[in-house]
Amino acid sequence: VIGDVRDQERLIRCMLGVDYVVHAAATKIVPTAEYNPAECIKTNINGAMNVIEASLIAGVDRVVALSTDKASNPINLYGATKLASDKLFVASNVSETGATSFAVVRYGNVMGSRGSVIPFFISRKKTGELPITHPEMTRFMISLEEGIEVVWHAFEDMLGGEIYVKKIPSMKVTDIASTISPEAKQIII
Repeated sequence: VIGDVRDQERLIRCMLGVDYVVHAAATKIVPTAEYNPAECIKTNINGAMNVIEASLIAGVDRVVALSTDKASNPINLYGATKLASDKLFVASNVSETGATSFAVVRYGNVMGSRGSVIPFFISRKKTGELPITHPEMTRFMISLEEGIEVVWHAFEDMLGGEIYVKKIPSMKVTDIASTISPEAKQIII
């Protein structure tokens, strides 16, 4: 089935008879969020509220919301909306029925995923220049398999209200750029 996280009625219909839900929908590209703040809020905050409400109505047993390292002390709209989403999921554990448990999994860049710095640098490799926001900037990196393991751990371990943060390696963006394209010039933007 397809649907939209902004459409609560569709979410309810899709969740009937479902035991576990992973909430992964988000406007996650930082510039996209900054230039389209209302759309980011509709997806990341209102969408989170829709997932919560639909889960409660449908009687889902456990819900894990995917979050980001950017939700910790946010400096941009994406991080701020994900922090708000995280707080909504944690607070939802005090529902009147108590039948649905909610938890959050927070990690960094899923290597190779859409929006990750790796495919971005690969796409820019032929230009001979890679844009670097700041030479000291770092990124937390996690493989898709590790990300899935954290979600499964949350489902098995959660009581409700937890924010799971896996300790993962941090890499300088300049090192990632050099590894992907050693000959490219790094332009500080």
